[in-house]
Amino acid sequence: MKKWFDRKFNFQDLEGTLPAILERLQGTPLRLEQKISNIPVAYYTIEKPGVWSIQQQVGHLGDLEPLWEHRFKDFLKGKEVLTEADLSNLKTHQAGHNQHDMSDLLKYFKTKRGSLCTVLKSIGPKAEVWHSKHPRLRSPMRPIDLAYFVAEHDDHHLACITKLYHEFR
Repeated sequence: MKKWFDRKFNFQDLEGTLPAILERLQGTPLRLEQKISNIPVAYYTIEKPGVWSIQQQVGHLGDLEPLWEHRFKDFLKGKEVLTEADLSNLKTHQAGHNQHDMSDLLKYFKTKRGSLCTVLKSIGPKAEVWHSKHPRLRSPMRPIDLAYFVAEHDDHHLACITKLYHEFR
């Protein structure tokens, strides 16, 4: 599977797709809960060299919710450049997600995702008009582009969880 930072993104032809992207974003907590419910608990914290465990993948999704929400708020504030991410993922590496209860990680993600979707909905039609610069991609990004980017990030980690589970079986 292609590494996240090796991905290239094309944000053309997203006009009019915000309702569908919002459905993806709102549905991720449910898809994640369903996926996790089908995996034996014993697999949650198995680590492979250089790869986060299933539980760390879930924790990472929650770890990034404040960043995503902050970036959507950057659009509302008219910022020229979106808030930078910690590309080392220090928060995830230091969080000790394998020592937490999976249900707490899922609940946190679900709560934070609800808040993020509320902010995105408040942007409304301007989601296709406003622009700010993405700090890593170094390109203009609209709120609709960021929403798509977040949905793709969600799916990347859901696929990582599926891959890990199949490797352990």
